[in-house]
Amino acid sequence: MRYPPYTDDYQHLRDELRLLDLRIRSRLLTSPLLNELAPQSQIARTAFITPEEVYWLLDRGDDSAAAAQDADPVRPAIDELAATIKGRLAASRAAGFDPPLPRLCRRFGLNELESAAVIVCLAPELRIRYDRLYAYLQDDITRRRPSVDLVLDLLCDDESQRWQARRWFAPTGSLLRWRLLHATTDPDSPSGSSGLACTLRLDPRICRYLLNDPQLDRQLARVATVRNHPGECDVADPAAVAILDRFLFPPFQDGSYPMVAYLRGPAGTDPSPVALRVCAARGLPLVQLDVEALLSLAPVDAATSVRSACCEAALREGVLYLDRADALLREPFGTAAQALREVCAEPGATVVLGGEQPWTAHHLLTGAAFRAIDVAAPDFSARVSIWHRALNGRTPVTRGWAEDLAARFALTPSRIRAAVASTDEAPEPGDGPFTVEALAAACRKQADFQLDGLAVLVEPRYGWDDLVLPAAKIAQLEEICAQLRHHRLVFETWGFGRAVRHGRGLSVLFAGPPGTGKTMAAEVVAATTGLALVKVDLSGVVSKYIGETEKNLARVFDEACRHNAILFFDEADALFGKRTEVSDAHDRYANIETSYLLQKLDSHDGLVLLASNLRANLDDAFTRRIRHIVEFPFPDAALRHRIWQTHLPTEAPVSADVDCAGLARDIVVAGGDIRNIVLNAAFLAAAEGSALGARHIVRGARREFEKLGKLWTEPAAEVRG
Repeated sequence: MRYPPYTDDYQHLRDELRLLDLRIRSRLLTSPLLNELAPQSQIARTAFITPEEVYWLLDRGDDSAAAAQDADPVRPAIDELAATIKGRLAASRAAGFDPPLPRLCRRFGLNELESAAVIVCLAPELRIRYDRLYAYLQDDITRRRPSVDLVLDLLCDDESQRWQARRWFAPTGSLLRWRLLHATTDPDSPSGSSGLACTLRLDPRICRYLLNDPQLDRQLARVATVRNHPGECDVADPAAVAILDRFLFPPFQDGSYPMVAYLRGPAGTDPSPVALRVCAARGLPLVQLDVEALLSLAPVDAATSVRSACCEAALREGVLYLDRADALLREPFGTAAQALREVCAEPGATVVLGGEQPWTAHHLLTGAAFRAIDVAAPDFSARVSIWHRALNGRTPVTRGWAEDLAARFALTPSRIRAAVASTDEAPEPGDGPFTVEALAAACRKQADFQLDGLAVLVEPRYGWDDLVLPAAKIAQLEEICAQLRHHRLVFETWGFGRAVRHGRGLSVLFAGPPGTGKTMAAEVVAATTGLALVKVDLSGVVSKYIGETEKNLARVFDEACRHNAILFFDEADALFGKRTEVSDAHDRYANIETSYLLQKLDSHDGLVLLASNLRANLDDAFTRRIRHIVEFPFPDAALRHRIWQTHLPTEAPVSADVDCAGLARDIVVAGGDIRNIVLNAAFLAAAEGSALGARHIVRGARREFEKLGKLWTEPAAEVRG
């Protein structure tokens, strides 16, 4: 027989209610109520039981009920309508229409009896007349909601079926375990607190679901959202997306095993776009639960919200995502954590956790397939997209800003948005325009370096005008800055990255005598490129314990890579010295440190600056890996003249007897020594309360020569003033 399909949800529900009415009529015809047939006494039956009633109950037995069922005149109509509903549902699915009740049953694995029990509990929510019908059927005007006993009476044909069906209403059954129905005991019920006497009530969210209402529960809406489209989310790590998709949806997975994944991203990175991309590709919604907000609720409400979120994900046939799930590690045995444990033990559950810390609460995931997946920070192209979205609608925005900022700052999506927001809020001097340099300054403030005493962040103070070097050396430094600016263009756009697999980073050695401007040049390069300058602290990195130095170096390189910062090793020969022949264990481990540094230079993708006074002390293997070597020469008289001029500020009261040309000719020292001489002279003049004169400079120079252990020769009279 061909059945017409349902065309809307309400046609199906009307048929289900008609079937329920037939079952109620059948019970009235085949199992008359106790109040109507039992021997009556002058005292109310609810307060007094007569011996006659006891013997009547014993004489009835179960055979009489079975015989009444066999003679049930409504049974053919029940069977016919049940077959019609089943046929129309099959026709509806074939036509592409799927009412909510069959979807609910498939998602939670409900059988026909459990599905009918849902309808019994739904009926009073749709039509108030069922309140009085249920009260009449239960011989108690106060019991307006169906009990387990009434549901079994309505749906079971014989006693053996009743006994088998009782397990579907146990706490471990799908109806109560998933909180589709709520069972409550009535302390005023004559039946006491037995399982059959429990009153059943449909969960409000399930009621709304059956009526096609997509709204979340009010309490759940405080801590959860439903996300369906990835269009507005941050760009996700493609590798992590592929790994998560293969794990959650393997080709031969039958859907009966709980699957739990943990997405761990760097600080400030939101891993949720990875899960959202996977769900979007498969047409699934993502129910996102904010764990930090969840833990601000009362413990009972927090646990309820976790279970409700799991049920919501199941209703929508989607994936449950717990954002900032590592907050549960603070209370691994709390009520919310234990609720997560129950959720992750459900057959067919698909749960994704997101956080920054390593997942250690493995006791919460017992019985589930688990995988931890590292989510990489956005690469250059992803950062460009995030910058474009963050800058959208702001004027004036010059073309190329997003590319420039993405290349200079390896920020996470949240920090990019924070940088733009802080630039919007910060008043510009003189109401100036929204500039790329203002954004760059905001980006530098957003960097969250975690150096832990292993290195220091240096704020560049010098520019090209402060750097006194031969023109050829200045040109070489400008080439280094240009290589940094065009790194992405050459290796990515022009495809050189495919040809150069290793050593794509830029390693530069600044070699020369002390005081010739090596540290200043490092600051100039950082200021020109707009990149952060991280100076390695040798006292913090080098450890006497075996293996600790390598671990410290790894952390420093990782931080520099995470922020696209310049890594600066001053006095580099202390770490990058030549390997020696192995005569004892100390030599062997010292050589291991050198070899480790060679590996890091090969794999590091950024700029590493090495400064050394003794180039010959560096291992030859480092020299081969260094792309540029800039020799800082001892300044000649012309360069020393410029250095003397740059070190005498225009604001300082300088006497006319100070002859920079004569000082450059007669005091042969490097730029760093000139700086010390000028400072000493300035303090001598300040102590005397006079202008800075030649005699102060000569005294300062004498002290500097004594410090250096050099022979001091009095300069010409015109220099001494």
